[in-house]
Amino acid sequence: MAKKRTFNDKPFRYHQEIELEISTLTNLGVGLGRVTLPPSEPAEGEPETSGGWVVMVPFTLPGEKIRARIFRNHKNYSEADLLEVIAESKDRVKPVCSLFGSCGGCQYQHLNYSAQLHWKRQQVAELLKYMAGLEFSVEPVIGSPKELGYRSKITPHFGLPRPEKADTFPIGFLKQSSRFELVDVPQCPIATDRINLKLPEVRAEVKRKAAEGLYSRGATVMLREASGSVTTDYDASITECVSLPPVDKKLISEGSTPVSELKLTFLARDFFQNNPFILPLFIDYVRTQASLSGAKYLVDAYCGSGLFALSSACLFKEVAGIEISATSVACAKANAVSNGITNAQFQAGEASAIFAGLTFPAPDTVVVIDPPRKGCDESFLNQLFNYGPKAVVYVSCDPATQMRDLKPFLTSGYVVKRIQPFDLFPQTRHLECVITLEKGV
Repeated sequence: MAKKRTFNDKPFRYHQEIELEISTLTNLGVGLGRVTLPPSEPAEGEPETSGGWVVMVPFTLPGEKIRARIFRNHKNYSEADLLEVIAESKDRVKPVCSLFGSCGGCQYQHLNYSAQLHWKRQQVAELLKYMAGLEFSVEPVIGSPKELGYRSKITPHFGLPRPEKADTFPIGFLKQSSRFELVDVPQCPIATDRINLKLPEVRAEVKRKAAEGLYSRGATVMLREASGSVTTDYDASITECVSLPPVDKKLISEGSTPVSELKLTFLARDFFQNNPFILPLFIDYVRTQASLSGAKYLVDAYCGSGLFALSSACLFKEVAGIEISATSVACAKANAVSNGITNAQFQAGEASAIFAGLTFPAPDTVVVIDPPRKGCDESFLNQLFNYGPKAVVYVSCDPATQMRDLKPFLTSGYVVKRIQPFDLFPQTRHLECVITLEKGV
């Protein structure tokens, strides 16, 4: 029988209540404050606490005085639950969702939107300094045109339901601070209106099947909106139409014609940005940064269905998309044809030889990379540096892994030219960040 884990009672007892002032927000969306501990000589291996002992408290805001209850002590910080806000921040607002605080999907519904943008910019700057060892001016975050009702894809989960409880089991998202427990979510205010209209029907179907004993395990339900309709079929072929801003005529490649509306077809299960309202601004920024490098060729690594390659094609002599997913490459090729784009090629690259077969001269090529949340692996970065493009535009949905990856760019001779965050995920701790790098001489 496994030995039960005992509570570490240093420096606080279990459920000890304390008062403290919150000084900042972490990149995980958690309030951070410091508490002065009674003076004592630290044992060997224990951290110094001269600056105050760190306490993390979710759903608190900088400048607030709060009362919290400790539930875990780590080696150099503690975690606590919020009991009371004694003095509120001027930026605190009433959350729009009654599940805020229990559902783990949103972290910032209690924070006004302009302050959300301020703190996200601050968090990018801090990650840049402490993870990449670089102090560089971060541009103000470009906010979403919609603060609610923007998310075009959600994936509610449910556990294995018992037929006798088919009407009561939760269908939703992970509970705050839990790895297993789910919160029932009948409606989601950050999802689009059409998804919320479809959600009751989908939930009823899941419960009907549960009552008939048709599930052998828990599952995930997908609702994805594209072109005005919502699908729940992972294998459905869907089309997203993206209106593109006008292109500066000075940047257009000779003989090219800009596309004003890009139609992209892809499988519903495949990755695609989930905030269509900010997407035109986001795409335009990435392609403009790539063009300003002066390169004649563009490579879109992790190209998916061709979003950046096809939207940027009019700015370059030739563009190429590289993707390890064969189905995504097939979609990208078909999208090039359907949009009348003739100077784009796509290839399925093996993980061990991503740039194999690429004929673009590296000194005249810019590479756009948009990796998954885990960032770039060492093999990809080594291949990229061996190729040695003139410039790189690094798009990331996780600034922490992006800043981790930035260090090898700096040691490989690349220089940061601009850092621009975009808030594709209002009310949450998440954001996209675009870093433009150029190879030093």
